[in-house]
Amino acid sequence: MGNDRTNRATGLLIELPEDGGSLYERLTSGIRAAIAEGRLAPGHLLPPSRALAAELGCSRWVVNEAYTQLAAEGRLQTRQGSGTRVTAQPATPSPVDRAPAPRPAPTVPPVVADLRPGAPDVAAFPAPGWTRSLQHVLATADWERSVFPSAAGAWRLREVVAAYLSRVRGLSVENDEVLITCGTSHGVSLVARVLAARGVPNLAVEDPGWSRLHQVAAAAGLVPEPVAVDAEGLDVEALRQTDARAVLCAPAHQFPTGTALSPTRRRALLAWATERSAVIVEDDYDAEFRYDRRPVGALAGLDRSRVVYLGSVSKTLHPGLRLGWLVPPPDLRQPLLDALDTGAAGPSTLDQLTFAGFADTGGYDRHLRRVRKAYRARRDALVTALNSHAIIRDCGPVLGIAAGLHLLVPLPRGLRDHVIAEHLAGRGIATVALSGYAIRRQPPALVIGYGRLSPSRAQWAAEQLAEVLLDELNRTA
Repeated sequence: MGNDRTNRATGLLIELPEDGGSLYERLTSGIRAAIAEGRLAPGHLLPPSRALAAELGCSRWVVNEAYTQLAAEGRLQTRQGSGTRVTAQPATPSPVDRAPAPRPAPTVPPVVADLRPGAPDVAAFPAPGWTRSLQHVLATADWERSVFPSAAGAWRLREVVAAYLSRVRGLSVENDEVLITCGTSHGVSLVARVLAARGVPNLAVEDPGWSRLHQVAAAAGLVPEPVAVDAEGLDVEALRQTDARAVLCAPAHQFPTGTALSPTRRRALLAWATERSAVIVEDDYDAEFRYDRRPVGALAGLDRSRVVYLGSVSKTLHPGLRLGWLVPPPDLRQPLLDALDTGAAGPSTLDQLTFAGFADTGGYDRHLRRVRKAYRARRDALVTALNSHAIIRDCGPVLGIAAGLHLLVPLPRGLRDHVIAEHLAGRGIATVALSGYAIRRQPPALVIGYGRLSPSRAQWAAEQLAEVLLDELNRTA
């Protein structure tokens, strides 16, 4: 019998040392080593003695004796009807071998209200409809053609996305013009790589803005250049003062201020791009969720020659899907396709086809109607609750259009927003300070997400914020 024996029932490699010991002793040592090295994790179910003995070509007595010895050492636990498992706790080391006890980590209060922005209610994921679409794909897909689709993505999904963008976002696009990505960050990375290769040195970004995208662009070789955002969105006049030849912005619903780019600013931004032969990278951030009126169309629908359009399902379905799309101007399509082809793998073909089927049968539209209604109710409840406290109301109205999954809550002048966020975290409430998204100094504010906040908990959350603000004002008085 050789040194290595693999149990075909469990895939476990058991190394039997050639030390001259009996088979029982060698098996005991092999299992003990597998536990110590972590190949057998706590809770792992070992094969029945009969099965392991058959695989190793030995008697059941050898396996039973090894299990008995390891159970006596506290490494295995045997229970009638539940088999033999590795113990949840390792055997207690002897006093000589015991390492000094590490210092306990500081206690972090559990999150009882997750109000971090940009997070959808993943519990609302349409699992039944998604599962039906997945089952259909598994039963009917031509896997010979679908296993390795074009770098641009699965053709069926590109058809569905093109139709969706035309119908919902006012962006008339051919199927072949849609490129499938792993989401907005992936899309920004691809665009930044192509622009850097073309000699573009920097990228104008909204300030404050989604810092993750700034980091992605910087990693690809572009230097982020902050441009202010006001009540009408990106300040195009401030953009003109820079030497940027590319800008990243979210016209439909800016993060984190919650503003929408006004019609005047939209025209001015497109004029700037034409005059400077520049590129606009449009992050169509949570544009599907507009509660006060019908959403405005995508900026790319007004000028395909200057705008790179980015969309995803991270806010509408689940960020874990890592599924998005990119519609470039004609002159950038091939460079971006090449970047996709030479870069990391795109989203799972199975997920692409499943989403295509889910959307094509109306499941995506039904899901959006359902969650749009729920998110509007959560936003209304939170705004009402915040306005019921004078200490919050006196700081000014909640900022941001009635859209998306977050809002901006101004704080009293003189307070530091990151300190307020830390105090709320001490009460189990997770929020983010506006300063965390800003390159330049901003008035203190909290960015609060309501996607996962039940309307019944809104008043409690507002009370906690009011108490923290009062405590901090009294402390700094």
